[in-house]
Amino acid sequence: MYQRWSLPVVAETADGWLNDMNGFHVKEHHVMRALDSAKSGAIDEGNVGGGTGMLCYEFKGGTGTSSRKLPEKLGSWTVGVLAQCNFGRRYQLTIAGAPVGKHLTDDAPLTNGEDPFKQDDGSLIVIIGTDAPLLPHQLKRLAKRATIGMARTGSMGGNGSGDIFLAFSTANPNAAYADEKGISNIQTLSNDHIDPLLSASALATEESIINSMVAAESMTGHKGLGIKALPHEKVQEILREYNRLKNSGWKVEK
Repeated sequence: MYQRWSLPVVAETADGWLNDMNGFHVKEHHVMRALDSAKSGAIDEGNVGGGTGMLCYEFKGGTGTSSRKLPEKLGSWTVGVLAQCNFGRRYQLTIAGAPVGKHLTDDAPLTNGEDPFKQDDGSLIVIIGTDAPLLPHQLKRLAKRATIGMARTGSMGGNGSGDIFLAFSTANPNAAYADEKGISNIQTLSNDHIDPLLSASALATEESIINSMVAAESMTGHKGLGIKALPHEKVQEILREYNRLKNSGWKVEK
């Protein structure tokens, strides 16, 4: 009988600005509590879990999610994205195509809101899940589209960026099982029909990053260092100025 097994993947984004990350404060009972309380359903956003100590475009960052569902004529497939955001410089921040960061120069602790071409370092973790039947090399293509979603928010990544993008599919749940001849039955989507999924991955990543800041709240952390949350009303004003708010599909309410 086939014995199921798992290979956990652990990623990290350094939160040393707000957290005493070398203090080894996470103990065994914290880990067990997290495992015991794990559940399915909607994922909290903002200052939660690994997103608690994140900075994004010099605003308070955190955890963000988003999804896209393709219309029936394109397969009705769903693409869901979870992002943990800890990257970017203020002057880069772009929302719905508007250069929002260049208008919000206050409380930017790394650059003072200027454009000195300061190194863009930090980290971004993006996990893309889909119910479309894709093979590993096709999932790799989905994961690469997270880079496009990141770029649509303004950042190109930097030498010091620890950007990790992974993708998985929930299709073919019995792929590990074979018949008496050792043959497994696996379905896969033709590459000629994968373009909508690639676009959905990029767009959902973009929105997940923005959502991580929308949901995050101002925080004072280690040694009294603080970081401000994205100012919702000011962002609305800027988007209106660029005629982006009405048709952007982006909501600033929590």
